[in-house]
Amino acid sequence: MERERRNARGESGTRAAVDRSTMGTMIGNGTDVVSFLKAQHEQVKLLFQNVTSAHGDLRNKAFIELRRTLAVHEAAEEEIVHPAARRTIANGDSIVDARLKEENQAKKVLGELEKLDVDSDEFEQKFAMFQKDVIAHAEAEEREEFSQLATKMDDKRLEQIRKAAEFAEKIAPTRPHPSVGESATANMLAGPFASMLDRARDAIAKH
Repeated sequence: MERERRNARGESGTRAAVDRSTMGTMIGNGTDVVSFLKAQHEQVKLLFQNVTSAHGDLRNKAFIELRRTLAVHEAAEEEIVHPAARRTIANGDSIVDARLKEENQAKKVLGELEKLDVDSDEFEQKFAMFQKDVIAHAEAEEREEFSQLATKMDDKRLEQIRKAAEFAEKIAPTRPHPSVGESATANMLAGPFASMLDRARDAIAKH
């Protein structure tokens, strides 16, 4: 009964939030890479809220959008931002390695979540912990990595990295080409997170 009451309270608002959500890449408004990535982190938090406030098919769609967004975001960080941080900031290797360790753990949890019914109690409990860990990870990136990038690099270099990260996200395959058939479209939109991440990495590597 409690779940039904939550569903009734949140259904209309969640539907609007999901409909407003861009089914593709997240492009921030900042002019430098630090502002760009921080803006994306705020959008990720909103996508988490969309999942937790929805139920049934809406929750499943919101979860797919969250996974796809995280895949593209993490691929851009891994291929563009983290390498720059390793070369530039103090203790860059250890800081980036710690963030990558957290990201790998998050991938494992996502794989477990993908096997669960999105309306099950187990999903809700595990998703709550996943949300907490991802937000903590984002805050650590901002505090330990992004803040140093902002002070160690000049404005021109920060803008160059932002453009590279933005381009990487634009070319990553977050939605199917119009010519893709229905079955392939479904696979691309709802495939495992690991596959989404691999496709995003491959797209970035080829450009």
